[in-house]
Amino acid sequence: MKICAIGLRGIPEVMGGIESHCQQLYPRMVKNGASVTVIARSPYVKQKKYTYEGVNVISVWTLKHKFLETFMHTFFAIIYARIFVHPDVVHLHAIGPALFTPLARLLGMKVVVTHHGADYDRQKWNGFAKYILKSGEKIGVICGNKMFVVGKTLTERLKQQFPNHADKIVYVPNGMLPSFSGDISPDFLPQELSVSPQNYVLTVGRLVPEKGFHDLAIAYNEANTNLKLVIVGDADHRDEYSVALLKQASENVIFAGRRGGDELKALFKHAKFFVLPSYHEGLPIVALEAISAGTKVLLSDIAPNLDIEAPADSYFPVGDTSSLSNKITNIDSLKLDMDQASFLQKFNWDRIAESTRGYISALFTSKAN
Repeated sequence: MKICAIGLRGIPEVMGGIESHCQQLYPRMVKNGASVTVIARSPYVKQKKYTYEGVNVISVWTLKHKFLETFMHTFFAIIYARIFVHPDVVHLHAIGPALFTPLARLLGMKVVVTHHGADYDRQKWNGFAKYILKSGEKIGVICGNKMFVVGKTLTERLKQQFPNHADKIVYVPNGMLPSFSGDISPDFLPQELSVSPQNYVLTVGRLVPEKGFHDLAIAYNEANTNLKLVIVGDADHRDEYSVALLKQASENVIFAGRRGGDELKALFKHAKFFVLPSYHEGLPIVALEAISAGTKVLLSDIAPNLDIEAPADSYFPVGDTSSLSNKITNIDSLKLDMDQASFLQKFNWDRIAESTRGYISALFTSKAN
């Protein structure tokens, strides 16, 4: 079974939830017998062709542009896949690329779509862009052979919205990294950040409005705490929002840029707690990774975060900086402990990879597709 993945920037260690998803998913599918080619976007990878843990990665050119990049690259990638890769299945990631599902079907390829979240809810999109993304969602459901959805609540909504295609829509969540085995030494904490174990609050993500880092900065500055705030991540496209956010840097508000490998693991492991104040998510991998590291979490109460089913004290009303500030101030009195083992079982990448492969394999035995 030959799969071609399109819609992500690239792997490995490329910032983004979809990229993290694919970096965990596809090497496991390869170990289970699948052949996987990822078509990456040229601005985000350094090599034209390479292999990552058995996954073939091919860079195809696209313009690095906030609005045009995804659509331009998806079109080129589907044509490239048909001419050079000859996959049995095209795996499109996100509802923007799903707009091109009919093109891939017209070229004779089966298509599965992973719906990583309601992107039309992102603040950065204008009315026209939101309409395009909603159209991509609809086209992906109707024209695709299968749609995987990372959020449980979103899965049920889509089944109700598209009852005639409900059998195509299945809940396949993001996963957690395996529980950190042994100790991740504090020596891996980036020295230039001047942080030590348990003396900082951590958040991770792109510097975009929907992540709510502006709310976190306000809440942190209003809180009574001696902890530092470490924000890991950057903006793909420097804009007014990210520039304004970066100006809030201080001795105690630290913008750490992009981090990976043992540095990022150490930052997760040794944080006092992790905060995700986002307005929009699919199913937040960074929150799952924090839980996997054994770190307590505070999450905004949007549906994808609620789908994690963390303890009640872990949640605060999205956009409510006073509530978040109060939780930061009183973090030691909150009931944030959770059964890590049960979470690891529920959001297990090995099981997710096997079920994904199983659903795709079934396309070749089902007459309905």
